[in-house]
Amino acid sequence: MRNIKLTASIIICLLIFILGIALGSINVPFNEIINIISHKMFNTELLPTILPNHVSIVWNLRLPRTILAFIVGGALAVSGTVMQSVLKNPLASSYTLGVSSGASLGAALVIVTGFRIPILGLFTLPSIGLLCGLFTVFIAVKFAAKMDKNLENNTIILVGMVFSLFVNALLTLVTALSDEHLQQLTYWQMGSFSLKDWSNVFVLFPIVLIGTIILRSYSREMDIMTFGEEQAFTMGVDVYKLKWLLLGLSAGLTGSAVSFVGVIGFIDLIAPHVVRKIFGSSHRIVIPMSMIFGGSFMIICDLIARTVVSPSELPVGAITALVGAPFFAYVYFSKRKEL
Repeated sequence: MRNIKLTASIIICLLIFILGIALGSINVPFNEIINIISHKMFNTELLPTILPNHVSIVWNLRLPRTILAFIVGGALAVSGTVMQSVLKNPLASSYTLGVSSGASLGAALVIVTGFRIPILGLFTLPSIGLLCGLFTVFIAVKFAAKMDKNLENNTIILVGMVFSLFVNALLTLVTALSDEHLQQLTYWQMGSFSLKDWSNVFVLFPIVLIGTIILRSYSREMDIMTFGEEQAFTMGVDVYKLKWLLLGLSAGLTGSAVSFVGVIGFIDLIAPHVVRKIFGSSHRIVIPMSMIFGGSFMIICDLIARTVVSPSELPVGAITALVGAPFFAYVYFSKRKEL
């Protein structure tokens, strides 16, 4: 039964991926998409009926954008899966620990000041955003460890939320004092895949792939931790060190994604819950399937964002929030009923 579910999920993911490339202000037929990709990758002959602008739309715009949407959605979903598991809280995510706030503040400072690192060039903004996001989480967890030597989950979440609110306050001040950059800052904070190209894919893909592989390698330890930290400790799991490692890697995945496309929320909340409902709680399956579901869901949200008011474009973060906010409420109140 599980194999059937896995196969069906992969097929649905591929169909969504094709739709993400095919649909838009100009629709491109499926056979043209396959031929264009084949021509670019394997130098096969291009069909004479294919228009030059279709080639440019598919290869230069929609294909890298769709791949990037899948990578970002997958990274956020995997991060959310691990965070919920480590902190034993169905509403936990890297955003709870201040990753998005820190990355947003770093990006805002780069946008406002026009700061550029010569070696990095255009990648200065995502690099600074990532570092600021990770720094915020490091400080939050370090502070939580000072308050609670056992690094209890509730302490981590509470401290993370406090730091997140504080950094958000700093971000609000920066935004309020930068009228000429207000639109750019606001749009970045709502997330968008607009004007993204292959360079973003080539940089982000290996980061997310390596991070996901490493996290999945700790599937057994995460499965053990679901039975309780004391039992995990008696079974040889160094809970304290493992928390630091898993929280850091998860924050790195979220920070990488956020720093490239802006703040996109709720994917890391929705994907793990849906996947666990379908495939159970084994992290060996949940982590890769969360990536597939999160990536597919992100493609759908991006497709809606760029087609519903075409030729204009909505921030994709607004679309995920429209779905995610009711889902958040559903999870919260269903858990309260269980109590």
